[in-house]
Amino acid sequence: MNELKKINIWYFLTFFLAICQVQGQDRKAPAYPLITHNPNFSIWSTTDNLHESTTKHWTDADHSLLGLINVDGQIYRFLGKEEPNYKTILNASDTKPYDVQYTEVKPGGDWILSDYDTSHWKSGMAAIGDDEKHVKTLWKSDHIWVRRIFNITDPASINDLYLKINHDDNIEVFLNGKKVYQKNGWTNSFQYQPIRKTDLKKGKNVLAIHVANTAGGRFLDFGLVDKLKESGPDVQIAVQKDVEITATQTIYNFVAGKVNLKLTFTSPLLMDDLTLLSRPISYITYSVRANDGKSHAVDVLLSASSNIAVYKPSQEVSAQNYGTDHLSILKTGTVEQPILQKGADDMRIDWGYFYVAALKKTGAVQFVTPVGAAVDAFRRGSKVSTVSNGTSLALNTVIPFGSVGNNEVNRFVELGYDEIYAIQYFKNNLRPWWNNSGKETIEDQLNKAALDYQSVMDKCAAFDKQVYTDAIKSGGKAYAHLSILAYRQSIAAHTLVKSPANELLWLSKENNSGGFINTVDVTYPSAPLYLIYNPELLKGMLNGIFYFSESGLYPHPWAAHDLGTYPLANGQTYGEPMPVEESGNMIILTAAITKVQQDGRYAKKHWKTLTTWVNYLVQEGFDPKTQLCTDDFAGHLARNANLSVKAIVGIACYAQMAEVLGEIETAKKYRNIAENMVVKWIDLADAGDHYALTFDNKNTWSQKYNLVWDKVLGLNLFPQQVYDTEIKYYLTKQNKFGIPLDSRKAYTKNDWILWTAVFAPNREQFDALIKPVYRHAIETESRVPLNDFYDSNTGIRENFKARSVVGGFYMKILADRLQKK
Repeated sequence: MNELKKINIWYFLTFFLAICQVQGQDRKAPAYPLITHNPNFSIWSTTDNLHESTTKHWTDADHSLLGLINVDGQIYRFLGKEEPNYKTILNASDTKPYDVQYTEVKPGGDWILSDYDTSHWKSGMAAIGDDEKHVKTLWKSDHIWVRRIFNITDPASINDLYLKINHDDNIEVFLNGKKVYQKNGWTNSFQYQPIRKTDLKKGKNVLAIHVANTAGGRFLDFGLVDKLKESGPDVQIAVQKDVEITATQTIYNFVAGKVNLKLTFTSPLLMDDLTLLSRPISYITYSVRANDGKSHAVDVLLSASSNIAVYKPSQEVSAQNYGTDHLSILKTGTVEQPILQKGADDMRIDWGYFYVAALKKTGAVQFVTPVGAAVDAFRRGSKVSTVSNGTSLALNTVIPFGSVGNNEVNRFVELGYDEIYAIQYFKNNLRPWWNNSGKETIEDQLNKAALDYQSVMDKCAAFDKQVYTDAIKSGGKAYAHLSILAYRQSIAAHTLVKSPANELLWLSKENNSGGFINTVDVTYPSAPLYLIYNPELLKGMLNGIFYFSESGLYPHPWAAHDLGTYPLANGQTYGEPMPVEESGNMIILTAAITKVQQDGRYAKKHWKTLTTWVNYLVQEGFDPKTQLCTDDFAGHLARNANLSVKAIVGIACYAQMAEVLGEIETAKKYRNIAENMVVKWIDLADAGDHYALTFDNKNTWSQKYNLVWDKVLGLNLFPQQVYDTEIKYYLTKQNKFGIPLDSRKAYTKNDWILWTAVFAPNREQFDALIKPVYRHAIETESRVPLNDFYDSNTGIRENFKARSVVGGFYMKILADRLQKK
């Protein structure tokens, strides 16, 4: 073979391998679900390569899982990103409070120098800010100037000097008169900024800081740390070959030198088994085999951060290692344990305990270190606990695989969380479903999960196949991909508990949109997923709202918006009602349960309440006055044609339920009301080639996603012409990432697009509506768990993430199932 041919072949092979590698790294999701159980225990990867970023809670706080594999002495990182190991030089307040001098009046002279006269300044303790619960010195003005004098014995002994800083908002930092850091904006956790150690002096030093508040809160906390040198063999990066997402699993394949590693995250959220669904335990499975035909010595490390069990990293935790007959267990939680003492949106649980467990028979060794020391310990072969209390600890599990050859060797670890109490429900503290009796223990659950491992994995594989087959059959590959992405996300935005009256409660958190618990207009779009796989869970989403009204605690003739702010379900905390919206939602969803189960008992149980609500819709629903609907981010709107559709459909749903219950005259009465409203609606909303956003403005338009229930529940209210006209018009309004919600702005909601697509007259139009939403999932710049509210031109998130509403993606599957029936 001549030299030119050799060169051409080499280039071809190089190009081919590069293409294969790129294809292997194609994005599958904006964020990848790893551990998904409820709003508290929810860990994600926000990069396409698992090792490119620290794993995160859905709120974007670091919930670090770190994975390394040692192959014949060479170490490769495949999961997460290691945290540097820092030694404190000058403590911040997460270690202990410290004294500063400060003024809120602009100082004159060289206030940044060490010999400046501060006798007229105030003295206080850090941290400084305007949140009385979390600071030692209150600051409520627009500016603050802070000085801190400290001594350094030997600056030359420092390896790498970093400023440790957390500030809100604009800041300038001076070290011995030299500006070493400046930033416009704020942080919500400690950041580490490299500075020159030569700017330190032996003996007396001064840090001088100016912070300007321009909006929102105020905060300052700071110190100095030394980034320590690493020891042991260098850590390389394992090559990620591909990633696959199923309903219950996320599966990665890596090459780590001379072995292949398959890494599987399994959260067995099988809705037909509430015992398993509520068990707060996920598996991480390692499958290792040689790729060169030889045998290799292999160990794997999982290092999990104690920050998984805190609200803020500054909270002190304790950690311990103990065992059962079969398991070695690591446990961590806050020292404070403030059970159910707070409710908020951007919040992480700081009560209960996080667990990592491994089978003793595998030879697993567990130990606790500071987070920054975990990698170094693994590199050096150390397996000794060096700490049991503090902040940001690492729960380390090393599993020896022994000599691994061509035959695949499998091991797993379990990650669990015991909330102790999960929900406060009208002042009653409720345990999680799996321990409703109060007699269960998390150790028993971990043991059961270990014994059940293979059967659970088999069930998950069968269910994953079923879900994908259902979705492919209903909507094709793009639709199936979206449905799979939605599955764990929707479920993990809920918590399962039992009420004092022994009713099932499946309570959502309105993630990243207020933090409300059991929001009705979040339940409404979420419902299709649960109607398909377990309607009892949808009842669990309605039970609390029915109780709120029927107990007299909510005295209005319409349905409530929510039950409080998660996890405190003590009554509505949203600022104003959505009377037509929520009453329509509750009636429609009760009718959907009745239709799916072919059983009217649930409707009969709440018939008096449903009757009160439907009469409100009859009186106020057809031509709604100025009020909010579920799209409340768009503001108040009067004469909303889509909201009117909801009222009409709700009234017809009531009639349909009345017929099931044998109330024939009642059914006829309300069916007649709904049919008469349809005629009037068409007349008022008709804008020629489409139907208007509001009855009084023909130059507007909107998605009429509420029409979908007319089709799905077989109400046959609106003539086909309405659907044909609307879909044809929507297709003229398509943007890169979907149809806008309405004519007011370019933003859209992907759950509503997928509902709208269901009543498209043919598959071609359905696909045309679905594909831009699929494109958004795999192209958006917003790397968060599926975001349902974004700009349809840019794909950038307007708001919202990790919400349960993506359960609405399953509407097409639901429609097909009911049509068959």
